[in-house]
Amino acid sequence: MKREKLAVSVPAPLVAEAKEAVAAGHSSSVSALVSEALAEKLEHDRLDEALAAMDRELGEVDDEARAWARRALWG
Repeated sequence: MKREKLAVSVPAPLVAEAKEAVAAGHSSSVSALVSEALAEKLEHDRLDEALAAMDRELGEVDDEARAWARRALWG
Protein backbone atom coordinates (compact mmCIF):
# COMPACT_ATOMS: atom_id res chain seq x y z
CA MET A 1 0.00 0.00 0.00
CA LYS A 2 1.30 3.44 -0.90
CA ARG A 3 2.25 5.50 2.14
CA GLU A 4 1.81 9.25 2.54
CA LYS A 5 3.58 11.43 5.07
CA LEU A 6 1.24 13.35 7.38
CA ALA A 7 1.93 15.89 10.11
CA VAL A 8 -0.47 15.82 13.05
CA SER A 9 -0.55 17.33 16.52
CA VAL A 10 -1.05 14.80 19.28
CA PRO A 11 -1.23 15.38 23.04
CA ALA A 12 2.16 14.76 24.62
CA PRO A 13 0.93 12.02 26.98
CA LEU A 14 -0.34 10.02 24.00
CA VAL A 15 3.00 10.39 22.23
CA ALA A 16 4.77 9.13 25.35
CA GLU A 17 2.41 6.13 25.57
CA ALA A 18 2.89 5.39 21.88
CA LYS A 19 6.68 5.40 22.27
CA GLU A 20 6.37 3.10 25.29
CA ALA A 21 4.15 0.74 23.29
CA VAL A 22 6.75 0.60 20.51
CA ALA A 23 9.56 0.04 23.02
CA ALA A 24 7.53 -2.80 24.56
CA GLY A 25 7.17 -4.40 21.12
CA HIS A 26 3.43 -3.80 20.71
CA SER A 27 3.98 -2.08 17.38
CA SER A 28 6.87 -1.69 14.97
CA SER A 29 6.82 2.12 15.06
CA VAL A 30 4.77 5.09 16.20
CA SER A 31 3.69 5.55 12.58
CA ALA A 32 2.48 1.95 12.42
CA LEU A 33 0.63 2.38 15.71
CA VAL A 34 -1.08 5.56 14.50
CA SER A 35 -2.00 3.87 11.20
CA GLU A 36 -3.48 0.89 13.06
CA ALA A 37 -5.45 3.17 15.40
CA LEU A 38 -6.76 5.27 12.52
CA ALA A 39 -7.84 2.19 10.56
CA GLU A 40 -9.59 0.81 13.67
CA LYS A 41 -11.38 4.13 14.31
CA LEU A 42 -12.58 4.39 10.71
CA GLU A 43 -13.86 0.79 10.78
CA HIS A 44 -15.62 1.49 14.08
CA ASP A 45 -17.30 4.53 12.54
CA ARG A 46 -18.43 2.46 9.51
CA LEU A 47 -19.90 -0.17 11.81
CA ASP A 48 -21.66 2.49 13.89
CA GLU A 49 -23.22 3.90 10.71
CA ALA A 50 -24.32 0.43 9.58
CA LEU A 51 -25.97 -0.19 12.95
CA ALA A 52 -27.64 3.23 12.87
CA ALA A 53 -28.99 2.45 9.38
CA MET A 54 -30.37 -0.86 10.64
CA ASP A 55 -32.02 0.93 13.58
CA ARG A 56 -33.60 3.42 11.18
CA GLU A 57 -34.85 0.64 8.92
CA LEU A 58 -35.91 -1.94 11.51
CA GLY A 59 -36.32 0.05 14.70
CA GLU A 60 -34.09 0.04 17.75
CA VAL A 61 -33.52 -3.15 19.71
CA ASP A 62 -35.79 -3.26 22.75
CA ASP A 63 -34.84 -4.39 26.28
CA GLU A 64 -36.50 -7.79 25.84
CA ALA A 65 -34.43 -8.54 22.73
CA ARG A 66 -31.24 -7.37 24.48
CA ALA A 67 -31.98 -9.66 27.44
CA TRP A 68 -32.58 -12.59 25.08
CA ALA A 69 -29.29 -11.92 23.28
CA ARG A 70 -27.37 -11.74 26.57
CA ARG A 71 -28.82 -15.08 27.67
CA ALA A 72 -28.11 -16.65 24.29
CA LEU A 73 -24.51 -15.39 24.19
CA TRP A 74 -23.43 -15.57 27.81
CA GLY A 75 -25.94 -17.87 29.50
